Amino acid sequence: MPRPRLLVIEGNSPQTMAEHVAAGGVPASKGYSDLLREVLPGAMVDICYPGDPAASLPEGEALEGYDGIAITGSALHVYAGGSEVMRQVDLVRAALATGTPLFGSCWGLQVITAAAGGAVRRNPKGREIGFGRSIRLTEAGRKHPMYVGKLDVFNAPTVHLDEVETLAPGTTVLATNAMSDVQSAEIRTGGSVAWGVQYHPEYPLREVAAIVRRIGPRLIEEGFFADVTDMQAFAADLDVLDADPGCKRLAWRHGISKNVLDKKLRVSEVANWVELQVLPMRVKRGRG
Repeated sequence: MPRPRLLVIEGNSPQTMAEHVAAGGVPASKGYSDLLREVLPGAMVDICYPGDPAASLPEGEALEGYDGIAITGSALHVYAGGSEVMRQVDLVRAALATGTPLFGSCWGLQVITAAAGGAVRRNPKGREIGFGRSIRLTEAGRKHPMYVGKLDVFNAPTVHLDEVETLAPGTTVLATNAMSDVQSAEIRTGGSVAWGVQYHPEYPLREVAAIVRRIGPRLIEEGFFADVTDMQAFAADLDVLDADPGCKRLAWRHGISKNVLDKKLRVSEVANWVELQVLPMRVKRGRG
């Protein structure tokens, strides 16, 4: 029996990936790939880079050859257009035509929405950074398999400036909060089922810290931090909590709950996608 095959679509440009690594992080696609191999031991995980104009991309039958496709976050903006964006929209539209299950985080939800006929905008309420607070499941969300084992109201790692403005046909909103009406959704289109979240269940706290360092000047301008020292102290606290999730002092100080600090709870959406979408499709296609 062949090993499970998954594809991770890296949403960032090579420049942003390099900046993130310089800030102490790892490329989003590597973090996602590592998590998927952990959730599905023995899986083969490929990565493609549509944000790089020189990179070759899978097409048609190659996309159908995967048991699941995950899409990372990105510093890009759907509404900005350009080749970096449109290569991703076109790739995801092609993936949606294959019937292969998709999962998207943040940018992933946005690019799936655009590929399926919806629209994305800059959030008029501003940026959501660090942690999405009081994300609440809708009635549909409480019954949805993506949220098996999840609380009805929870916090999650997040960093986004954009949001879904117009739902694509076939969209069911699964979660919402005060910052964004669409914190997660299922999108059924082109024979595929896609699950997307506006937050980042795949991010450990050290990745949030790296993003804070990478975009620190913007966060200071936007009023999230008083100055560089304030920003660096917050990032350092996240690094400590990443290494020691039991640090009550810092968890209390920053209001970080168990559903973020407990990795099994934090990544449950991704694990549920693998178990309830990827593996059943693998069986349906006679691969497992």
